[in-house]
Amino acid sequence: MALENQKFRDKQAQLNATDQLTFKDRLSSLSNLPRFFKLVWQTSKGLTIANCALRIARSATPVATLYIGKLIIDEIIRISHTHGSASHTHLWTLVAAEFALAIISDALTRAITLMDSLLGDLFSNHTSVKIMEHAATLDLDQFENSTFYDKLERARQQTTGRTALLSQVLSQVQDLITMVFLAAGLLAFNPWLILLLLIAIIPAFLGESYFNDRSYVLSRRQTPQRRELDYMRYIGASDETAKEVKLFDLSSFLIQRFQTLANRFYTDNKQLSIRRSAWGTFFAMLGSAGYYGAYVFIIVRAISGSITIGDVTFLAGSFRQLRTLLEGILIRFTSVSQGAVYLTDFFDFFTIKPHITQPAKPLPFPNPIKEGFIFENVGFKYSNSSKWANRHLSFTLHPNEKLALVGENGAGKTTLVKLLARLYDPTEGRILLDGIDLREYDLKELRINIGVIFQDFIRYQMSVAQNIAVGHIREQNDRPLIVSSAEQSLAHPMIETLPEKYDQALGRRFNQGVELSGGEWQKIALARAYMKDAQLLILDEPTAALDARAEYEVFQRFADLTKGKSAVLISHRFSTVRMADRILVLDKGQLLEIGSHEELLAKNGRYAELFHLQAMGYR
Repeated sequence: MALENQKFRDKQAQLNATDQLTFKDRLSSLSNLPRFFKLVWQTSKGLTIANCALRIARSATPVATLYIGKLIIDEIIRISHTHGSASHTHLWTLVAAEFALAIISDALTRAITLMDSLLGDLFSNHTSVKIMEHAATLDLDQFENSTFYDKLERARQQTTGRTALLSQVLSQVQDLITMVFLAAGLLAFNPWLILLLLIAIIPAFLGESYFNDRSYVLSRRQTPQRRELDYMRYIGASDETAKEVKLFDLSSFLIQRFQTLANRFYTDNKQLSIRRSAWGTFFAMLGSAGYYGAYVFIIVRAISGSITIGDVTFLAGSFRQLRTLLEGILIRFTSVSQGAVYLTDFFDFFTIKPHITQPAKPLPFPNPIKEGFIFENVGFKYSNSSKWANRHLSFTLHPNEKLALVGENGAGKTTLVKLLARLYDPTEGRILLDGIDLREYDLKELRINIGVIFQDFIRYQMSVAQNIAVGHIREQNDRPLIVSSAEQSLAHPMIETLPEKYDQALGRRFNQGVELSGGEWQKIALARAYMKDAQLLILDEPTAALDARAEYEVFQRFADLTKGKSAVLISHRFSTVRMADRILVLDKGQLLEIGSHEELLAKNGRYAELFHLQAMGYR
């Protein structure tokens, strides 16, 4: 454990050396604010205008309250010198005015808080939608990159973490307006008080800036480990992992790993918090010394008769509020610039561009396909990997042909079908459709005409109907099509036994949800393939969780479904594979053999070897 902690500290030291924030960095980050306010404006124009108007009105109330208070005290003293014989009408008018101002000030504060809350919620929703919209445009291989996930996670955090930035910036403007009124009185009395105020406040501002920078660096550095912490928290208490956690007695292992990471975060945050608190106390003492120095100076002037008691209350109150406001503005400036730095994480996510894009002049997908798909020396390599997932692939998938892919795990079968569906683009070579590069076709039409069900299909925590409709979400309200798809995948009889039938919620995450067996989920997933009239169907291990009888029935129906269409099938069951017109055998990402079941058996090569090995298990 000591060695592990030392390695972690060494890594932190390296990151510390390369991930420092300078004052210049924070100033430059303020350039993010116009883009930020553009997003706020797009979120709600009405609430943004109302918020600004309320804050402008609220900025004038502090100085008005102090001045009326001065007038009240001076009026009380005047009346007392006349032994109560003077009229009290003006005094009570002033008291009523101060009371009305207090009510107005409180109402404005509450209205501003309400506007901030409403606008913050809408902004969080608006930016979350924008992240999902942009994520939908990105490539599959980008989602398989850990660096990308760090950026995505930081962008997600900004959808809620940055809503306070709007309030902070508007509060700056509000407080600056208030300070103009308050400072005018102090300047008229003695300009040196303003200088004393600055000397008392600036050290606190510099200290707060420093510790905000340390907090940002620490938060950014912890992003990968924090994702791991969240993952440990999830798998340690989840319905999806509970079975294996119990069977393999993983609880202690997961808890220990969670505690190790959590303790690291606690130690780092504790050290920073202690230092921040200690220096904060020191700077607060400086600020208090500055205030009371000014207070003594004002009192001395009052004793000498240079100013009235009302002036004392006004000036002391103005200095106290100016100190609080200026301190708040300087510290908030650090927070605003810090928030703007965090906004960089948000906007950086939107600078990520997909490589798989719509062509400038997209061609319509051919209907029907005439020549088929042709792989010409196709190779694919994952980013940040030196190993080829597929290499030197050259073959043709003819129109209406059923092609099966066979090979050991890691042979590149799933990668090949992802290339065919243009979830990836080849690193080398090209894929042609009817003699034209696949990249020239309309991307949306391509996806509509290719139906894919992967082995690791998603079990959506939604209703049965919605789970099936994801195969062609545009038809989510076509209940007859959904039912027909379920009938063809053999899921319908099982669905009819559920309490709410097609409206039954699946999964245990929400109330009244029902969990299905692996085979039942697979039938639901297969129904998605029947939702759209695709010209090419790709099934990746579609019957892995089905028993032999169900598998036979599924493929009898699948044979009917694919009449007049092309199909690619990945399966480890040779009883399924032999139904294909041709079989393509992959080894380490390369094409080893291709031919019909009988032709490959006659060659007595890898396919024949694998076939006989599997057949021995049934003897």
